[in-house]
Amino acid sequence: MEKKIKLGIIGIGNMGSGHARNILEGKCPDFVLTAVADSNPQRISWAKTELSPDITYFDSAEAMLDSGLIEACMVCVPHYDHPKYAILCMQKGIHVMVEKPAGVYTKQVREMNEESRKHPEVVFGVMFNQRTNWIYRKMHELVQSGIYGQLRRMNWLITNWYRPQAYYDSGDWRATWSGEGGGVLLNQCPHQLDLWQWICGMPKKVESHLHYGLWHDIEVEDDVTTYMEYENGATGVFITSTGDAHGSNRFEIQLDRAKLVAENNNLSVLEYERTEQEFSRENKIPFATVPAHEAEIVTDGKDEEHVGVVNAWGGAILRGEPLVAPGEEGIRGLTLSNAMHLSSWLGRPVTLPFDEELFYQELMKRVATSRRKVTGKNVFSDTSDTYGGNA
Repeated sequence: MEKKIKLGIIGIGNMGSGHARNILEGKCPDFVLTAVADSNPQRISWAKTELSPDITYFDSAEAMLDSGLIEACMVCVPHYDHPKYAILCMQKGIHVMVEKPAGVYTKQVREMNEESRKHPEVVFGVMFNQRTNWIYRKMHELVQSGIYGQLRRMNWLITNWYRPQAYYDSGDWRATWSGEGGGVLLNQCPHQLDLWQWICGMPKKVESHLHYGLWHDIEVEDDVTTYMEYENGATGVFITSTGDAHGSNRFEIQLDRAKLVAENNNLSVLEYERTEQEFSRENKIPFATVPAHEAEIVTDGKDEEHVGVVNAWGGAILRGEPLVAPGEEGIRGLTLSNAMHLSSWLGRPVTLPFDEELFYQELMKRVATSRRKVTGKNVFSDTSDTYGGNA
């Protein structure tokens, strides 16, 4: 009989319950769910009824981590506590998968990464399931290979995150500085910010305009427009919102010798017959343009989402196979969102790397005046049909 990894889950809310179902339904054959921890007795009661009475349940993560019942753990709690529990897992020699985002601020995530380096025996991953999507995998391959030259311009309009007020009212921690640490950049967009840096790399300068509670009764951002600059002169614009009733998702990348467009679950590649620089230098016709043709795209068409990330994690633990997203890489997309917040708060562009202590101080100012409601109200929903499975 093949070895099964004994798995525990911290937090059995929207995302934790989805992962639990995937394990119990046999979609992740390297794992067996042996334990669940949640401080909310209602969630434990729900899990005993809806999941399995054979699982051992704990009212604290620490008790589960000390139980000896698990070898690997998924951290599915609110954002601020991701690094805390990941570090505890590492210190106890337990393999760990952290839900996105890696944390709320880079200072705490850097500490998590430093702890990870002390425990090379622990396989540490982060749940960036959109890296399994064939479209973004192909974009990553084409851009990083350099076959089309350097980046020139990137634009991502990602506004199909619409959320009504009822969504924000479904939990007293949602959309608050003290409970969630941010809005659309921390909740919905960690996937896109991770993909941005994974495909295009990190910029050198970020200038961002954020609106806080523009479309909803919330204190954090729900509308974002960001401009970025790269070392080679390339520029990027990232626009997102949860206020567009019927938004768009279009990611366009201009390279020296191609244009890539991801939209409507499709990737198109317009391949130039020569670089723009060569054409512009040698062409003598004022309104001419670069000859181009649609390139044939060869891919496997796979999009394995959360299951793909978990299965790769199991393969890394048992067979030394590569992870979809190593945990240490979670700091990169968070660096982008932190830089966007900091630019907005300071009213000026921010150069990377930014002052992490200054960001933390500015964040804590907002946490101190956060109007988080202490109602005990938390509504749990099935997120399986949402784009990217976001909570």
